[in-house]
Amino acid sequence: MAAAHSVPAHALHHAVPPFLAADVGGTHVRVARVQAGLDPDHPVQLLEYRKFRNADYPGLSAILAEFLGSGPRPAHCVVATAGVAREDGTVITANVPWPLSARRIEQDVGLEQVYIVNDFEAVAYAAAQVDASGVLQLTGPATAPRGPTLVVGPGTGLGAAVWIPTPHGAVVLATEAGQPTLASTTELEMAIVRQMQREHAHVSVEHALSGPGLMNLYRALCALDGQTPTLTTPDAVTAAAMADQDPTARLSLEVFCGLLGSTIGDMALQYGVTGGVYLAGGILPQIREFLLNSTFVSRYLNKGPMREALERIPVKVVEHGQLGVIGAASWYLGHRDHPNA
Repeated sequence: MAAAHSVPAHALHHAVPPFLAADVGGTHVRVARVQAGLDPDHPVQLLEYRKFRNADYPGLSAILAEFLGSGPRPAHCVVATAGVAREDGTVITANVPWPLSARRIEQDVGLEQVYIVNDFEAVAYAAAQVDASGVLQLTGPATAPRGPTLVVGPGTGLGAAVWIPTPHGAVVLATEAGQPTLASTTELEMAIVRQMQREHAHVSVEHALSGPGLMNLYRALCALDGQTPTLTTPDAVTAAAMADQDPTARLSLEVFCGLLGSTIGDMALQYGVTGGVYLAGGILPQIREFLLNSTFVSRYLNKGPMREALERIPVKVVEHGQLGVIGAASWYLGHRDHPNA
C-alpha cells in the first residue's frame, strides 16, 4: 500500500492556497495549516501543527480562532470528525463533546468554506503515506497485493474505513463499524456482555473496543468478581495492567485485545480486505508490547476455513500521530473541486 497515491494525481498539478485541516476526536483536536506538497507520495505538507484539549474550549470555533490568532484567515478548512455529516453541514456523533456545524464555524472564525469528513475516512486517505518505520507488524506478510485496505482503531469510540483502489484513483468507504452488536466468543466474554446489558439495551462493539470501552470491561469484571472498582480512567487501567499491578486491570486488557482481534478478523472478511489492515487510534501504540503478546493474532485468525485468507493479509499498528490532519488534507486535495462527490 505504501506505493499507492491517496489522492488523484491531477490534484497535485493545481496551485492550492494554504488551508486548515483539523482532526476532532473525543478528547483532543489536532489542527494544522497545510499546503499541497510536490512529492506525489507525500502530497501534504504541514506548515504549522498544534494539539488542543477539548475540555478547555467551548467548541471547535474557539480552537480554530486561537490557532489562527490575529493572522490572515485561509479561505478553506476541512474537519475530520467521528460521526456522520448531514447535508446541512452538521454532524451526527456520539463522541464529540459539543455540536459541530460547518456553517457556524464559517461564521464564527471568518472562513469561506468548511468541509466535514468522517475521521476514519480521512485516516484511510493518509494511510498510504505511512512509511515502513511508522508501523508495528503484528501478523501476515510484510507486503500484500494492492487491494482493499482496512483502517480501524479504538479511541474515544471505534472508527473504521476501507481504502479501495480503482482504475480512476482510490476511493474510501466510511463506516460506522463501532455501532454493530458486540460478538462474544468465550464464556467470560459472554458473562461480560450480560453484565453490560444491565446498563445498555444494545451492547455495541465500541462499548468494549474504545477507551471508555476498556473502562466498561474493567467495571464489568469487577462486578462479576464482587469487587469495587478502584481505577477511574482508561490510562490508569492500561498502566496497571502493563505493570502487572492489578489482576483485574490486566484481565480487562487481555479481554480487550482478544475481542479486538476477533472483531478485526470479522471486519477483514466482511469488507473483502486483501491489501492490509492498519490499526490506528491513541490507545494501541501505548500497549504495543502487550498487544504483541496477547491473544490478538490467534483470535484474528480464528475464522475456520477463512484462516488461510487472513494469513495473507498484513496487520500493522500505525504510530503516526498526525494521520488525522494529513488524511483530512489529502481528502480535501482530492475532493475540493467536487466536494459532494
